[in-house]
Parts: sequence; structure tokens; C-alpha cells
Amino acid sequence: MAPKTPPVLGPRALGRATLDRQLLLRRDPGNRMTAEAAVEHLIGLQAQNVRPPYHALAARLHGFRPQELSGLMESCAVARMVTMRSTIHTHSAGDCLTLRPFAQPGGPERELRMFAKRLDGIDPDLLAAVGRELLEERPRPVGELRAALLERWPDADPLALTTAVRCMLPLVQTTPRGLWGRSGQVTLTTAEKWFGRPVGPAPGPEAVVRRYLAAFGPASVKDMQTWSGLTRLKGAFERLRPELVTFQDDKGVELFDLPEAPRPDPDTPAPPRLLPEFDNLLLSHGDRSRFVPHAFKDRTWKGNQAHCVLLVDGRVAGIWRTEERKGSGGRTTVRDGEAGGAVTLTVQGFVRLTAAERVAVTEEAERLLGIVAPGADHDVRFGEFTD
Repeated sequence: MAPKTPPVLGPRALGRATLDRQLLLRRDPGNRMTAEAAVEHLIGLQAQNVRPPYHALAARLHGFRPQELSGLMESCAVARMVTMRSTIHTHSAGDCLTLRPFAQPGGPERELRMFAKRLDGIDPDLLAAVGRELLEERPRPVGELRAALLERWPDADPLALTTAVRCMLPLVQTTPRGLWGRSGQVTLTTAEKWFGRPVGPAPGPEAVVRRYLAAFGPASVKDMQTWSGLTRLKGAFERLRPELVTFQDDKGVELFDLPEAPRPDPDTPAPPRLLPEFDNLLLSHGDRSRFVPHAFKDRTWKGNQAHCVLLVDGRVAGIWRTEERKGSGGRTTVRDGEAGGAVTLTVQGFVRLTAAERVAVTEEAERLLGIVAPGADHDVRFGEFTD
């Protein structure tokens, strides 16, 4: 008997399923999820800049206020750290202590290969030990760390020294960096020092596969490899195959999923959502067609900088930006929700929005501004349509 062909899930069905798991189809169903639980469920939030994690949670949670995430950072319940794809994420404390070993397998030797020639004659174990001592003595900016390392190795490549330490040690960015309204320069210490407990062993790949599917599925092996920046994950999926369900996309690619995970009807309404730059929703699949129409795949980026993205009916339909208006003397009068002043949110559509869609987008924009700039006057505008 020929093997049964898996059911096909088209881009719309895949999009609805992932939006639901990302808390974007139905915003935090039941109003029960805290910011800390959301960060954990989403396996971290992209955080190259300060504001995106706050905007990401504002799009996903009822009743969210920036002070909630900021308080979690101050209490060391969450922190900023390099993990997946070697990029900064805001993670729960537990994920900070375990995901980095998963995301960077092979230890210091693997990370140091690219610097071997530039660190000739320097014992990497000694370099790591000196770096740890310096950063656990007190959190230090990168420049201060570099100067201290050069005192020990004056003839070494300065960039190689600091980069090697950052590769070898599990480092977090300490507060006030990342706090709402009062962020500072990047200062680093070790995860062990910041959280007061040791870095745990890396979770097994099967455990991370389950978490990835719960937040981003249904998905292919290549999708998860894109999200994690790792390769050779097929074996983990194969070991899990007996407890997973399988589908295929409209191109015939095999997709895996958790049996109990939500897969809403493709016609389920998807309200407009305003996502920050680098939101993981748009960076965590090898095939992004479930969210990004082919015609727009290069329009959400400029160089290596991502734009903030507008979703309409579950797909990219434009970009957006905010602008804080100046007061007398050119001084900025609105910053992360300070009282007074004004802030304008401008939407640049890639498609012609219907009257009803413009109303819904305006309501979503007003909602976001009410969260991130509650004391300011708000203005929502639509730029000239560009096809």
C-alpha cells in the first residue's frame, strides 16, 4: 500500500496557525498571559534596539504596559543576551541560562576558529578566565573591557580579544540598558553573576523543537534551522516523528507540528497588527510566504536595517514609523511616554487599503500609541500608496 499523502496547508492556513501561536491572531486569548510568560512562550524577542521588545508585547498582550517588561529586567527575571542567529534577544532568565549553549554548540573552540590567527600565542582558556574575572568584578562597557585586556596582552588585536571573550562567555547586557525610558550604554557581565546561578546544560534538540513548533509551527526542518541558525536538526525531527503530525505546504515541503497545537480555519479573521523591526514572526521560517507576499519580500528592509511592519489580513501590507515632534528650541518633547508633546505614527501601505481596513489600522495604531506614549497627543497618518 502506498504511503498516505500528508494534508496540504497553503500559505493562508499556515499564516493563521502561526499568528495564533504568536498571540497575533487572537491577542492573548483569555487575557491570562503575563509579559514574562509571553517572553518564555515566544522563546525570546528580537532586541537589537531597545524598543522592539516593548512594541512586540504591545501587539500581543491585552493590558500590557512597558513598565511591566522594564520591571522584569530590573528584577533579573528577563535579560538581553546573544542567542539565536548570534543576535540580541530578550529572554527569560531560564532561557538565558540554557539556550545559549544550544544556540552556540561546540563551545569556545568552535567560536574561536575565526580568530585563531589574530590571537596567536594567547591561551584561550586564560583569555576566558581573565575576561570572566574582569566582567564579574563589575559590569563593564566593551571599550573598558578591551582596555583592560590590552593591559594583559598589549600586542594583541583589540577587536579579536573582546570578540573572543564575548564568544566564549555567556554574557548579558546589564540594566539600565534596555529599560523603558532610561536605557544606557551596553555594559556586560556573565549570566552566572547576573542571575546568581550557574549556566545549565543545553536542552536536548527535541525539547527545543517542541517549543519552536508551539511558537512558530507548523514548520519544516529548514524553517527551524533558519530560526536557530543551526544545521543538522533533521535527526531531532525524525526522533520526534512518532509523536508529531505531518503536513506539506503548497510546494510539497514536509511540515511538522504538535498534534494539539491550534490550526485555525484559513478564513479566520486576522486583525491588523503593527510589528517592530526584526520581529521574529518574519525571521523564523526559511519560506516566509505565509506572511510576506513575493512582491514585498525586499521592501521591509533597507540595507541591513528592518522596517517596522504592518500586517493586514495576516500578511505584510506596508511599513510604519513613529516620529516625535519637537518642542521649542528643537528639544524632543516625547520620549517613551513622557507627558506632553506629540507623536505621529505614519503608515506607508504596499496595498490599497479599503475604508474598513484604514479604520481598523487607525484603531490599532491609536492603541499602540496609547501604550507607548500615553501622555502625548497622537496623530495617525497614511502616507501616499506605493505599489
